Amino acid sequence: MFFKKKDAHVEPAPEQEVEDSHLDELKARIAKADLPQPASEAIHRELERLEKSDPGLAEYGVSLNYIDLILALPWNTFTQGHLNLQRAAAILDERHFGLNQVKQRILEFLAAKTLRETVAQTILLVDDEDIARANMDHFLGKAGYVCKCATNGVEALEILQKEDIDLIISDLKMDQMDGLELLDRVNQSYQDIPMILVTGFATVDSAVKALKNGAAHYLGKPVNLNELKKTVEETLRIKRTNEISKGPILCFTGPPGTGKTTVGRAIAEALHMQFIRVSLAGLRDEAELRGHRRTYVGAMPGRIINELKRVGVNNPVFMLDELDKIGKDFRGDPGSVMLEVLDPEQNVRFMDHYLDVPFNLSRIMFIATANDLSQLPGPLRDRMEVIEFSGYTEREKNQIARKFIIPRQLKAAGLDREPISFQPEAITKIVTEYTKESGLRNLEREVATICRKLAFNKLSSPDQSVEHEIRSDMIKEFLGPRKFFKDAAEKEPKIGITTGLVWSATGGETISVESVSMKGNGRLILTGSLGEILQESAQTVLSLIRSRAAEFNIEQQMFHEYDIHIHFPAGAVSKDGPSAGITIFAALLSLLTQTPSKRDIAMTGELSLSGRVLPVSGIREKLLAAQRSGITTVYLPEANGEEVETIPQELRDGLEVVLVDHVDKMIPILLNRA
Repeated sequence: MFFKKKDAHVEPAPEQEVEDSHLDELKARIAKADLPQPASEAIHRELERLEKSDPGLAEYGVSLNYIDLILALPWNTFTQGHLNLQRAAAILDERHFGLNQVKQRILEFLAAKTLRETVAQTILLVDDEDIARANMDHFLGKAGYVCKCATNGVEALEILQKEDIDLIISDLKMDQMDGLELLDRVNQSYQDIPMILVTGFATVDSAVKALKNGAAHYLGKPVNLNELKKTVEETLRIKRTNEISKGPILCFTGPPGTGKTTVGRAIAEALHMQFIRVSLAGLRDEAELRGHRRTYVGAMPGRIINELKRVGVNNPVFMLDELDKIGKDFRGDPGSVMLEVLDPEQNVRFMDHYLDVPFNLSRIMFIATANDLSQLPGPLRDRMEVIEFSGYTEREKNQIARKFIIPRQLKAAGLDREPISFQPEAITKIVTEYTKESGLRNLEREVATICRKLAFNKLSSPDQSVEHEIRSDMIKEFLGPRKFFKDAAEKEPKIGITTGLVWSATGGETISVESVSMKGNGRLILTGSLGEILQESAQTVLSLIRSRAAEFNIEQQMFHEYDIHIHFPAGAVSKDGPSAGITIFAALLSLLTQTPSKRDIAMTGELSLSGRVLPVSGIREKLLAAQRSGITTVYLPEANGEEVETIPQELRDGLEVVLVDHVDKMIPILLNRA
């Protein structure tokens, strides 16, 4: 016979003790966390699931990671932004030489966002007790606030319709409309105005209900005025910090290497705020931005939520780099996610698929960068304020190389302690003969090459001193034969070949338009990877010249017995746009009249069928390209005259800018009749 031994007290396994301890620690962290209601509900649901799960299961780790993410996110943690215009201007000047118009516009943008800090804030006091209302009015008035008074919620709503109110302090129990009802009405119509409730009937339930309904704070009566002042200051400080981040989304656009990313970093430094940069180039899967749902194995939050977790604040300066290079395929459209991220009406409740709880992105100052705005969807462009970064002039590149690039590259090569200097002529030679770009990246590469070779020479021959002065005649030894020539002005005039000015995502460029005629049946042949608009421009020009053939002494059989071939070199590069109209006109007129065309003349402008020259964009970049190529005369549409006047004189040095509104003004020059 067997007897069952009486159950003794069973000690928990060590693993169970560790697990219970871990859960207790997690509960303590959750209790201390100041989470918004949706996040609090989600984390408690996950905690219940965690308590019922076996720690050995994979789902246990998934739940644990999810809770850790919610606790790590900066739901209420922010940086106190502050702008000092003089300091901001100094930081921008220190980081960048030139870009004066861009800097001025950025400073104006920042000043407009932070000017409210100097304006006295208005507080609406709602209380049916005259003494309590008068005491708060007197005390807060002495603290520098402007106070408006109401005896109940109905009067308060009337004042809200007429006045710009920053904060409401309201009693809970009042006639006609009490504080909670007023709170509901404010949440419906004036969501940006925080509200503090005070009452002499303070209970835990009433406090919880008030805070759950959206009150910023809850205080009991009699009110401690010093405590009230401290609460008011904290509430309005949070409100102002949010206002600094809200507003138009900046979009920096311009050629590569013009400093868009570093200017964004300088803005964050000027505002004393955290900086985040996320490159969107080649992004095709929208889950990278919005995250994966937790039903998938290996799911994780998107890059936006991950970056906010990393910096630990909810109001950083967030740069979305290379926005125009976002891809699109079967995995979704990341560009459509950007609409939700950047639209102030939508990003208040941004939903990451992994987090599955609304997160407020409206406090973030978003800055986007793009090389080519035409690649962005219209609705996305409409939500942004565009700031254009133009290319650098030769003088600006010389100054930037001397002040920034050369010291940085000498340090990178371990030569910063050597007394090495570059002669101005040497820098000019590098800029003009070894680079041909709107930005600075190739210039930095060439300077880096010289510095590395100096370092190599120093280590190869320790007993020989390194060259301390880099002269212009030494550049060829360091960098090899020159790569670019200012050859436009050096070439002889040719029949049927003209020079145009075009704009691309990499800046302004000069381009040749070549034309020839041959026996045929009147066909117009167009080559050079041309888009539809450019092909239509060529058809328009040919029709214009045919309609005025007698005026130009062109025989009609030229259009019936000969084929005309127009070619744009660099056939591997796609070309489109209307601005080559007058360039094609000049090339065809030169060909059909057998008049050589001067190569030091460049032009840009859209041409209508009647011969009118219509305005085009990218004038500044095109003038820079003309300077780099040795052009002496530039023909521009007269409608762009005001834009030309705003361009600094240094961009027009060495150029004769001629404004035309009709091709008739160009014909004497093109036919050498002047």
